[in-house]
Amino acid sequence: MTAQTKLASIFNNHMVLQRETEVAIWGNDKPNTVITIEGSWGHKAKTVTDNKGNWQTKIKTTSAGGPYSLKVVGSQKVVLEDILLGEVWLCSGQSNMEMPLKGFIGQPINKSNESIMKSENAQLRFFKVKRQTALSPQENLAAGNWEISSRTTAADCSAVAYFYGKMLQETLKIPVGLITSSWGGTVAQAWMSPPSLRKDFPEFDLGALTQEKLNQNSPSALYNGMIHPLVPFGIKGVIWYQGESNKSNPEQYAKLFPALIANWREDFKQGDFPFYFVQIAPFVYSKKENAAFLREAQLKTMQTTKNTGMAVTLDIGEEFSIHPAEKEKVGERLAYWALAKTYGMSGIEFSGPVYKSMEVNGNKATLSFDYTPLGVFSKNPQDFEIAAEDKIFYPATVKITKGKLEVWNDTVAKPVAVRYAWKNFVEGSLFNTAGFPASSFRTDNWEK
Repeated sequence: MTAQTKLASIFNNHMVLQRETEVAIWGNDKPNTVITIEGSWGHKAKTVTDNKGNWQTKIKTTSAGGPYSLKVVGSQKVVLEDILLGEVWLCSGQSNMEMPLKGFIGQPINKSNESIMKSENAQLRFFKVKRQTALSPQENLAAGNWEISSRTTAADCSAVAYFYGKMLQETLKIPVGLITSSWGGTVAQAWMSPPSLRKDFPEFDLGALTQEKLNQNSPSALYNGMIHPLVPFGIKGVIWYQGESNKSNPEQYAKLFPALIANWREDFKQGDFPFYFVQIAPFVYSKKENAAFLREAQLKTMQTTKNTGMAVTLDIGEEFSIHPAEKEKVGERLAYWALAKTYGMSGIEFSGPVYKSMEVNGNKATLSFDYTPLGVFSKNPQDFEIAAEDKIFYPATVKITKGKLEVWNDTVAKPVAVRYAWKNFVEGSLFNTAGFPASSFRTDNWEK
C-alpha cells in the first residue's frame, strides 16, 4: 500500500486548536519526506518524517478566532477547513462524565430537552473519543470527528462537559473545544500510563496482562487506548469525574489520584495545567463501605496538589441513582473554578466551605472554614456528629455564630472530633453564602 500524507485522527475539519501557544501537529507519510504546515491565521512550520514515516512539529497559534484552514503538504496535500482557535479542555472519567445530555436509559438529565433545544452554537465544539483498550500505548485513536454543537450533536455530548463548555464559551465569548474520553465503571489505574504505575504502584502487575485478559479496568488499558493517542495535543486543562469505582480502597486512591494528575501533566508536557474534578455524589452504597473516605481522598488531593479544584456534589446526590440528574450544576461548578482560577475573573466565588480549624471551649467545638468570605450558611444543619476520646460519635446540635459553626452534644463533655456528612448518602446542608456546598469532612484521622 502506497504511503500517503496523514494526520493523527484528532485532527480534522471543525476542530478547535488551543489559542496563543504552540500546538503540536503530527501524522505519518513516506519516510524522509519534507512536511510543511501552514495555518491561514498566518503561521507556518516544517519538519521531515523519520525512517518509519512518522512526523511531528509545532505551529504557533494566535488569539481566539476563525474559521481558519490548515494546509499540510508532504507527498500529498491535505487541507482541513473550519478551524477555530480558542480554549481546549480534555474531559475524562467514568460514567458520570460519560453520561450524555440526553441521559441514560431510565436515568434523566434535568433540563435535558430544553438544553438540547438551545444547543445551536458554532463556537462550541466536541470530539468524542471512541472506546478502546490496549496493552501498550497507541499512537492513534480508534476513531472520532469534531462536531459543532447543535440539537443533533449536543444530545450525545457528555452532559457535564457540555454545561462546562457552554458556560465558558458564553462567559469568555471565544471558541471552546471539548475532547471527551470516558468509560463508565472504570478505575483510576486504568487511566494511568505503564511507567507511572510501575514507578509507585507495584500492586498492579502489568506484566501479567494478556490480550485475552484485557478489559476496561486493566491497569493502563484506557490510558494506552484513549489518552496516549491524544498526547501532546494542545489543551488548556482537564476536567475529571471519577472515583466511584475506587471507593473500596480510599487509601490507595489518595495516592493514585495525585499520581494520575502528575502523570498526565508530565506526558502532555504543557506545564502544571489546571485539573478540575468532581467529588463523587452521595449514594446508597454497600453498608460495608463508607464512600466518605473516598470523598476525603478527593478533598485532600485538592488541598495538596497545585492548580486543582473540586466541585462538590453533596447537595445534589440521589439516594438510589449513582448518576444524579443535576449535571448542569456540576458543569457550572467546574466552570466557576476555571473562570476564577484559570481565567482570572475576580469577584466571583468558586468553592464551597473547606474545613480549616477547630477550637474547643468546654463542651462546644467551634469550626472555621476557608472559602467563606461571608461565613457559612445553613437552613437546617444536619448530619453532624461529635465525639470525645472514646471515639463514640453522637448526633450534634449545630449553631451558626458570626459565620462559624458551634457544635456540641450534652453527652460529650470534652469533645475532640467532629464529623459532617460522614456516610454514604446525605443531603448536604452546609453552604457558603454563594450557595456552594461544603464537602463532607472530619477533624480526626481515626481509621473508622
